[in-house]
Amino acid sequence: MLMPKRVKYRKLQKGRMGGKATKGSSISFGDFGLQAAECGWITARQIEAARIAMTRLCQAWRQRYGSGCSHINHIRKKPAETRMGKGKGAPEGWVAVVKPGSVLYEMEGVTIEVAKEAFRLAATTSYRSPLNF
Repeated sequence: MLMPKRVKYRKLQKGRMGGKATKGSSISFGDFGLQAAECGWITARQIEAARIAMTRLCQAWRQRYGSGCSHINHIRKKPAETRMGKGKGAPEGWVAVVKPGSVLYEMEGVTIEVAKEAFRLAATTSYRSPLNF
């Protein structure tokens, strides 16, 4: 599962997801990229599922590829049916904050047909809103 090696602070704030992405909005490692059209959170499980789907498709087409990924932060959640107060709650999981325009996945060394199909699989696997190919 994806998670950072260490975090600067033990408890992070959720923050707001307004505005467009300035960092990570251009393709830097590959030839093709999958770009987010809306803001939201992508869980570590969704990122890993999309990566596995793209890997399997490229192996089926006998093509190797390289991919990039987003920064991962942890999100906290209190247990169900808990009264207010008593602190912030235990860590629930790890999420990547995605803003419009941020590149989620990149590919290189594949043809455009394989890249489109792989990104279509990754988009349906990892994210519920429309994405730009």
